[in-house]
Amino acid sequence: MTSTPDISLVHDANGGVTLLIDGVQAMQGWEAELMWRSADLLCADGGDFLEVGLGLGYSALRIAGHPGTRRHTVIEKHADVIDLFRTGHPAVPGNLEIVHADFFDHLERLPQAAYDGIFFDPELPRDLFEDRALLDEFMPRLINALRPGGRFVPMFALDGAVPDAATCTTTPAAMLDRYLRYFDRVEMVRHPYRAYVGTEYTPSDSGDAFILCFGRA
Repeated sequence: MTSTPDISLVHDANGGVTLLIDGVQAMQGWEAELMWRSADLLCADGGDFLEVGLGLGYSALRIAGHPGTRRHTVIEKHADVIDLFRTGHPAVPGNLEIVHADFFDHLERLPQAAYDGIFFDPELPRDLFEDRALLDEFMPRLINALRPGGRFVPMFALDGAVPDAATCTTTPAAMLDRYLRYFDRVEMVRHPYRAYVGTEYTPSDSGDAFILCFGRA
């Protein structure tokens, strides 16, 4: 039986917020601008979007609030993450649907050619994140859910040596190696970041992040 993870929000004296999953920094408030920029890239075309991983909900609210968005569906594995989000945001846009499910279990239920864009940012253990066999198994099925010309935006990449504490954070080169073989083109946007002093998953407290937006005909 899979144990239920310990999930909490930690607020510091400076107004910072950290989402912890089993003691691991899954997401922090300083990422908001990167999430918004990622969402804006995703929403450049179309109106139906899918997101894997809710986190603190920055991108979910941004995508749902985009003027052209008809429907935004978020798949989140952890019920406590959903509960924390709903507590902090009791009134959400009517076009936002949050599905409580494990993405890998829910994959078979995704309709084909139903989405104009997919934002893929689940919190995964490093061994799963780096499992290429698993990637080759689920990416083709995920891509089948995209409409022609659809966009795929994964978690942002960071310039520099990523610390061991990072689970899903990696470099732009690693992201290109990971995803470009499934697509015809990629757009890369540089965006400066400033993390918290105690952030454990970035190369430094500040630097350059890169948002990659993949597409195919």
